[in-house]
Amino acid sequence: MPVRPTAALVTVLAAALAATSLTACGSGSGSDPDTLKVSFKQSTDNSIKVMDTYLADIKKQFEKKYPGKKVDLVPIKAPDSEYYTKLQQMLRSPKTAPDLVYEDTFLINSDITSGYLKPLDAYLARWPDWNQFIDTAKDAAKGQDGKTYGVPDGTDTRGLWFDRRVFRQAGLPADWQPKTWDDVLAAARTIKRKVPGVVPLNVYTGKPAGEAATMQGFEMLLYGTEDTDGGTTDPLYDSASKKWIAGSQGFKDALAFVETVYKEKLGPDVSDALDPNFGTTVRGELLPQGKLGIDLDGSWLPQDWLPGSGHAWADWSKQLGLAHMPTQHGQAPGKVSMSGGWTWAVPAKAANPGLAFDFIKTIQTKANAQKWYVANSGIAVRKDVAADPSYASAQPGIKFFTDLVASTHYRPAYPAYPKVSTAIQEAMEGVTTGDASVDKAARGYDEALQQATDNHVVHK
Repeated sequence: MPVRPTAALVTVLAAALAATSLTACGSGSGSDPDTLKVSFKQSTDNSIKVMDTYLADIKKQFEKKYPGKKVDLVPIKAPDSEYYTKLQQMLRSPKTAPDLVYEDTFLINSDITSGYLKPLDAYLARWPDWNQFIDTAKDAAKGQDGKTYGVPDGTDTRGLWFDRRVFRQAGLPADWQPKTWDDVLAAARTIKRKVPGVVPLNVYTGKPAGEAATMQGFEMLLYGTEDTDGGTTDPLYDSASKKWIAGSQGFKDALAFVETVYKEKLGPDVSDALDPNFGTTVRGELLPQGKLGIDLDGSWLPQDWLPGSGHAWADWSKQLGLAHMPTQHGQAPGKVSMSGGWTWAVPAKAANPGLAFDFIKTIQTKANAQKWYVANSGIAVRKDVAADPSYASAQPGIKFFTDLVASTHYRPAYPAYPKVSTAIQEAMEGVTTGDASVDKAARGYDEALQQATDNHVVHK
């Protein structure tokens, strides 16, 4: 890593990550008004240094602009689901809370409700650049109280990546664009039959995959079912009654798709699929090596293949094709995507909140924001960057994934959502392993949903 924390901080961090009790974390943002502690998610793949390299540069800029101030970068190296847990442990106490944290939008309302985050409206009102952010990105960082608790650093979309090398061997078209779920499964079955030794189709699943299973896997299916009325209603949450939806046929149909993938051995081995680091394997090994036919995944994958990434893959855009995920039966609007993204947020117990927001402003200059969007294969949420021709042409695939924003969906990221997401992962895992039928897994979800939402449930 280009910039390393002090030896003392390394010791503190190691204790924080190894222990389950909060007291093991040692001292946090603490008493030094001139030292800013910035906590972020570090890739579990040691060769991926995109965030580390970017933040090291921001640290240099910040310390030059604010003489006498020091930035300590505090990485949390963990899969997504473990990162969220460890971050929340740190946020509970002023002894362990950093000054600035990297916060997934799906978790933000839950952390707001828990009192972990500080509203930023007073700072935002004095920051002209806030007017450059698109409204959907701003909304993703808002609490139910109408206040804003984070500054987005980009968004994302999802689709189908497919390997043209595998498709040639299977006799499938180079310009493949499935129109229905059955078309996706038919292509996977063809690959299984004609290209042995290749995983036909990857759909993330189960609790170890965390939100990747929920969002890249299940919701990319659920939001394309008949239950969505052509994309006009949300299949998870009924906004009219302000209740979560149970008893959905679309939910069962999405589970049935997952069941088919693993029952017919069209996906990876179940033991691999339930490895929390399987996403790293997909990006670092299976796709570059031509061992995966179709991958239902996100817009950010190319960050792993850029020069210096450890998995540099210069001709990935020649070897991989992109297709949008179709709706279940090809019904309008014909395609599905999900969008999320991450924010920079200030903990409620941060010792130096003003300094933290100054760091956000440094991260979010137009030049730095554009550099980040390109480096991490993100989608711009700043209007001035999105309008810059150099952004649109910076990397293959940016236009494809940016165009999906027009037909994308956002998770109902209310405080109960993290528990709802876990219940979805459990249902997926049941049909993936064969331990539960679709009906049994769906019933289990409905029961878990009632508990997760204090019975704020409406039945279809």
